Amino acid sequence: MKVITEALLREQLRAETPETFYIPEGKILSPAAREYLQQRKIKISKDPPPAPAAPEEPKAVAAEAPVRPVAKYVDEETGAFYTEKPEHMTHLYGNVLVPKAHPHIFFRGKLDSLGAQIVLTQSILAETAGNEKLIADLQDILTVLHEMMRCDALNEPFRNETLIGLTHAQLRERSHDPMRFFHIPQMTMPDYKLGRTYAMLNQLRTQVRETEVAANQAFRDGKKCTNPPIVEELNRMSSAMHIMMCMYLAGMYTKG
Repeated sequence: MKVITEALLREQLRAETPETFYIPEGKILSPAAREYLQQRKIKISKDPPPAPAAPEEPKAVAAEAPVRPVAKYVDEETGAFYTEKPEHMTHLYGNVLVPKAHPHIFFRGKLDSLGAQIVLTQSILAETAGNEKLIADLQDILTVLHEMMRCDALNEPFRNETLIGLTHAQLRERSHDPMRFFHIPQMTMPDYKLGRTYAMLNQLRTQVRETEVAANQAFRDGKKCTNPPIVEELNRMSSAMHIMMCMYLAGMYTKG
């Protein structure tokens, strides 16, 4: 199944602005293409455009056509239709199916695993008093992950402006110069002597980076990234985890 990109839409709609854009059968819109149509206030429909009315002809009695099974699913790669979902396939968007080994499904699995690890870390931290601020920052990251998962599953544009209370610009400057902001050397390597909390935060940082790699594989069309907002946000999330590690070493999660 081919994806309709923003570049294709811009070329196709260069000379006109239709009231409704009808998605051709067997194709899907990329998130960027959907956002482009929404910005131009063009409605989106999966139903085919109405055909012109044909002149009425005398009704003839015809033999009943055989009942055919209703196609419920479509194969993203081949365009084939299925009446039942094959066990080796799963949903990409709506009724569009892909193999469970598809890069996009692998990425969703990484998102799910990362979220589960954050919850486990929070539950361990909650067993000891004084970790409330750290747990809250992890909750903020978890909330962004959940929104990312929702937007990806529904093929909706993803947007986010802050992580752990910092803008994207603030995340960048703190991650690149922790000595200036936290009096901590750049990327202090993990060591068991730094304690279990620091080790858990480092583990989350590595899982964020693994998820970012999976996202780059899922949203790659040749040399072009088809969903920059999600890929970029995971890169910022890796920076946020690094900053949290620096804040922990600086004692900023234990201060009142």
